[in-house]
Amino acid sequence: MVSDTDLFKDIRPYNDDEVAGAIARLIADDEFIGAIARYRYGALSRMGGGLVKGLIRLYLTWRWRRVTSVHQVQLEVARFMEKMIAGTTQGVTYSGLEHLNPDTGYLFISNHRDIAMDPAFVNWGLYTHQLDTVRIAIGDNLLRKPCATELMKLNKSFIVKRSAKGPREMMKAFSELSAYLRHSLDGQHSIWIAQKEGRAKDGNDKTDPAILKMFYMEGKKQKIPFNDYIRSLNLVPVSISYEYDPGDVAKARELHAKDTAGAYEKSEFEDIQSIVQGITGQKGRVHVAFGKPLNADVDNADELAGVIDQEIYANYHLFPSNLLAAGQAVEVNDAERRAFDEHMSQVPAELRERVLAMYARPVLNKG
Repeated sequence: MVSDTDLFKDIRPYNDDEVAGAIARLIADDEFIGAIARYRYGALSRMGGGLVKGLIRLYLTWRWRRVTSVHQVQLEVARFMEKMIAGTTQGVTYSGLEHLNPDTGYLFISNHRDIAMDPAFVNWGLYTHQLDTVRIAIGDNLLRKPCATELMKLNKSFIVKRSAKGPREMMKAFSELSAYLRHSLDGQHSIWIAQKEGRAKDGNDKTDPAILKMFYMEGKKQKIPFNDYIRSLNLVPVSISYEYDPGDVAKARELHAKDTAGAYEKSEFEDIQSIVQGITGQKGRVHVAFGKPLNADVDNADELAGVIDQEIYANYHLFPSNLLAAGQAVEVNDAERRAFDEHMSQVPAELRERVLAMYARPVLNKG
């Protein structure tokens, strides 16, 4: 098999022999160190920025001195995940992992609520059940800063060229992506990709058929029928459910602006702020449900999208926040009701109906 070092160099994650160099570049990146100083040591960094940055560099140089492989990077991420889960959730649970074979590469396609946490929680479930972690699809819109690119490619992320312009450039980018997915799966490397571009800001999880058409481009090139090729991808729908979404108000504010002003203008670093908010914000309980590998007979991307949607809806775990928002809280206890009322009391009045609709939508989709 040809190495992806040469085949997919511009989109693939880093290999072991590139890890040390990427870490050195990160530690030397003033913007990266500055971001850590601001988020971890806000007031202190404002008073003595140079000293704080210097100490952070020394610490990271010491901490990462022996990190020279992708596996070691994953262990560092796992340590961070353990702390994050303890500090921002009331527990993370999983179902369906028994359907997965450790010697098989799967194409996990999930609903999309949080930029960083969706694939992170998928990975945590795989890692804690002795399964290999995934290669993560990430849009190039999130990689405007060199340090962001380094971090993502160190963490097994590959690049989706959303910024490609014009039909020919887009076709080339998607064809390369389709070939990379096939190449990864053939090498028993699993993939995580969201069911649509961008998060479901209204809580309505819908698969974009264009993503599925991209999957098939490599199969079409090889003249393999759609259904046969899709089955060969070991496609697994994944439902990720958050009791509370740390970004619910920000999402509602964007929808509100679009409805009232006709447009919403993202600030330069809004995606980064959303990532930080998703990582540090309180999530309540989280459940990740892995479906069975799809075995349906489908003739086209639209049919396949419908099958994936139904699997995601069926496996979505409804929390009290969902049931209360939908007015179906028969089995919700007083403590859960108080927690929901407290959460909603912090939502600005003009956004409350949108946030309620966001939490209610999975109940309606589940039927």
